[in-house]
Amino acid sequence: MSDTFHTPASVDPRLLEVLVCPVTRGKLTYDRERQELVSKGAKLAYPIRDGVPIMLPEEARVLD
Repeated sequence: MSDTFHTPASVDPRLLEVLVCPVTRGKLTYDRERQELVSKGAKLAYPIRDGVPIMLPEEARVLD
């Protein structure tokens, strides 16, 4: 099986409509290249692993 089978090329827009940052409750944007959901308000980027957003602040990457 290829990795492409497990990793979606994009995030379903309906998912972005319902997911919010757990810290700020603000909107998230999708970074396709890095496979992350970005919260500009919290300055955090939440990883997407195997197509599943990991919405834990302790798992997020801090943005500069």
